Amino acid sequence: MAATSNSLISFTNSPSLNKPRCFLPPPASVSFFRSPSLSFPSNKLPTVRCSLNADVHADPIEGKLDVPIEKRFPAFPTVMDINEIRNILPHRFPFLLVDRVIEYNPGVSAVAIKNVTINDNFFPGHFPERPIMPGVLMVEAMAQVGGLVMLQPEVGGSRDNFFFAGIDKVRFRKPVIAGDTLVMRMTLVKLQKKFGIAKMEGKAYVGGEVVCEGEFLMAMGKEE
Repeated sequence: MAATSNSLISFTNSPSLNKPRCFLPPPASVSFFRSPSLSFPSNKLPTVRCSLNADVHADPIEGKLDVPIEKRFPAFPTVMDINEIRNILPHRFPFLLVDRVIEYNPGVSAVAIKNVTINDNFFPGHFPERPIMPGVLMVEAMAQVGGLVMLQPEVGGSRDNFFFAGIDKVRFRKPVIAGDTLVMRMTLVKLQKKFGIAKMEGKAYVGGEVVCEGEFLMAMGKEE
């Protein structure tokens, strides 16, 4: 049974079962029951939005039915690659925790990613049977993104005299495990050039959900 409509219609096999609910943009909206047969106004398949709980996903990921899953999700953009990051940050293996910058506004903000893999050297000890990225390393990775924001001549910092000075109101919301991509945003809130102090706000995400957040202090040391 099928029906077309200009409004969004959900479908489920039974009101008592938590079946996927899909939403089709007009005019190709349909209502499905136990033995659905599709009826569309054109030969093209529609874009479908599916969720086990449509109320939770207000803006679900869209994908065409005829596109394989490996082709649906574009890669993160590259604003700054690892070689450019190494030219700014003094950190090196095993403590360089930023792989790519995907958004960059010098002296204002930056968004960068850390690909968390089972080959990271902290996983054998944290923990052998349940690989979880240590919270202190998430904070360090976020501070490094903050360094990318501030280690610029126009801001007044350099890789020789800019330091991580403190943290406040840090909260860890969810564990980060091997296989996750940690997306970190650091934003400058206040810069006191007279005292060489920068206050920043940071948030880290996995799959669009906040896993860590806090306030950071950066200090510019005086050149001898």
